[in-house]
Amino acid sequence: MTAPMSDPYAIPLDAIDVSNPDLYATDSWRPWFARLREEDPVHWSENSDFGGFWSITRFEDIVTVDKSHGDFSSEPAITIGDYGDDLPVRQFIAMDPPLHDIQRKAVQGVVAPRNLADLETLIRSRVITMLDALPIGEPFNWVDRVAINLTTQMLATIFDFPFEDRHKLPYWSDMATSLPEIAGGDGDNDERTRALTECLTVFTSLWHERKHNPPGTMDLISMLATNPATAGMVDDPLEYLGNLILLIVGGNDTTRNSITGGVVALNQNPEQFARLKANPDLVNSMVPEIIRWQTPLMHMRRIATRDVVLGGKTIRQGDKVVMWYLSGNHDETAIKDPNVFNISRDNPRYHLSFGFGIHRCMGNRLGEMQLRILWEEILKRFSDVEMLGEPNRIQSNFVRGYSDLSVVLHR
Repeated sequence: MTAPMSDPYAIPLDAIDVSNPDLYATDSWRPWFARLREEDPVHWSENSDFGGFWSITRFEDIVTVDKSHGDFSSEPAITIGDYGDDLPVRQFIAMDPPLHDIQRKAVQGVVAPRNLADLETLIRSRVITMLDALPIGEPFNWVDRVAINLTTQMLATIFDFPFEDRHKLPYWSDMATSLPEIAGGDGDNDERTRALTECLTVFTSLWHERKHNPPGTMDLISMLATNPATAGMVDDPLEYLGNLILLIVGGNDTTRNSITGGVVALNQNPEQFARLKANPDLVNSMVPEIIRWQTPLMHMRRIATRDVVLGGKTIRQGDKVVMWYLSGNHDETAIKDPNVFNISRDNPRYHLSFGFGIHRCMGNRLGEMQLRILWEEILKRFSDVEMLGEPNRIQSNFVRGYSDLSVVLHR
């Protein structure tokens, strides 16, 4: 990958390739998508590192593709690149009905309203303990001490994973999408293989410990192991591993990076932070605005199952189609003043970060709840979460994430 040019209008339209991960590591993506939305919202890239693909950049076109699972298949992968020959995993987010529906149904009870109500008290208790242990007036890395800390505890709970080993979960999550051929990352293939093999080994042991648990046991492994439709999944290691990766990434990367993204957004928009402190009830509308603004998973990929006309372009059967949620969430034709971070939008949940249709994010309410509780408790304790310099962003065209953000807390 080469460093992105600073001016997307200085090159021919057909040379624009928004799969370049440097656009996101440098946070310079906005004008590139703005040009595509304006001039070529259904855009073909011929010579990317991921082969030819269509970029879908407007909100309504993205919704059309996301809802049309008969025309646009999720198989075999939902990242712009394939999952790799070493571990060609399968997972229900990268499946079509009916298998997708069967496997998703087996685990969706973990985020049912009754279970979420039970989890809220636990989350608040953990948030209070975590925040009260943070230093005041001394710099620290928000990503490690807050974002990863909170989401890893939650992951350990919904997996009923050994709490003392919970640090392995975000590492496995990071490894899952780290390779250049998957999403333009800078990961090492051998390290990834070792990490995900360890993940599979550990979770296979947990499966066999829990396969005789009573139905209704509310952790993800027991739910898969005791559901008749998924009870044999452990015998297909690549499918089991694929779904583990899906559930770990879904429960980690999205909330974790929105927790950090919220601090970044409020520091970049201090007038919004002042409004929030003056009226803490705005937390309820701020949380979905953070998720829109951050767009923690920037794209999802599909494969056309037949020739389809979209935006005046003919997408051929077999073509790769990439829905850029990050662009759709900044589409001026669908969202008023999308480049403004506004914590009191009239309809703040009108965004693409959770997707649409049958693949809409299963854990969206759990993620929102963690963010809401965190900010409620922050506002009770601190007058400011001051960002010291720009964050360090990860190299990826899939996960819009952070590795470091130095902050100082003020009473």
